[in-house]
Amino acid sequence: MENLRKSFPEKNEEEIKGIAKRYYKYLCDLFLETFKTLTVSKETMLKHCYFNPQAKAVFDKLAAENKSIVLVMGHLGNWEWAGNTFSLVNKHQLYVIYHPISNKYFDWLMYKMRTRFGTKLIAMKDTFREMLENREELNATAFIADQTPAPQNAYWTTFLNQDTPVFKGTEMISRKVNYTVVYATVKRVKRGYYEMFAEVLCDNPKGTSDGEISELHTRKLEKDIREQPEVWLWSHRRWKHKRTNEQQ
Repeated sequence: MENLRKSFPEKNEEEIKGIAKRYYKYLCDLFLETFKTLTVSKETMLKHCYFNPQAKAVFDKLAAENKSIVLVMGHLGNWEWAGNTFSLVNKHQLYVIYHPISNKYFDWLMYKMRTRFGTKLIAMKDTFREMLENREELNATAFIADQTPAPQNAYWTTFLNQDTPVFKGTEMISRKVNYTVVYATVKRVKRGYYEMFAEVLCDNPKGTSDGEISELHTRKLEKDIREQPEVWLWSHRRWKHKRTNEQQ
C-alpha cells in the first residue's frame, strides 16, 4: 500500500485500494499460471501468451539481419510465460538471467519450468562471460531490469515519483557487446491471456552516453505500469534503498 500511495499521489484511497485488490487477484493467478508451465502443451501456451504481430516482426527482422539482442523487460504481466512463448516462436536462442535459489529443490523446479520449451538460463554472476562465449550464436539475452540493486552500484533516477536505483548491468553489458537493445512488455488481455509487445530501444549501444539506455527502458516500463498498474509486482521492496550524497 505504501508503494502504491507514493507511486500514485494523484489517486485517492479508494482508487489505491482498488488497485491493491486487483493486484492480489492477479498475483494468485500468476502463481498458478507459473506452475502450470510444468504441464501445459505448446498449443495451449501459444493460445494464452502470444506476440503482437508488430512485435513478432521486430524479432523476425533482427533474426534476418543475424543480430543478437539484449532483451530488457520488467516484472509485468506474466514474464515466465513470455519466455516460453519467445522460445517457441522465435529464431533467437533465448537466455534468461536469473538468481539461483538457495533451496535446491525449488531451484531445480524453477529451472525445469523455465527451460521446458528451449529457453536457457544464465546465473547473474556469469552473465558477461557466457554472453562472450555465445557470440557466434544468434541469441537474445533477457534482463529483468526492475529489481533492486545495491545502491552504490546503481544508476539513480526518478521512477513512479520516487528516487529509484536501477541496475547498471543491462546498459553496461549491452554497450560492451554492442547488441541491439529491445524493450519488451507483457500486457494482460484478460484473465489467463497475455499479449507481448516489443520495440527497438537502441541499435548502437556503444554510441550512447552513460545512463541513456537505463533511462530509456525505465521510462518505457513506467508508462506500461501506469497503463496496467495491477499487473506489476507491488509487494516487493523496490524502494528499500535511499540515495546518499555520494550518489547525487
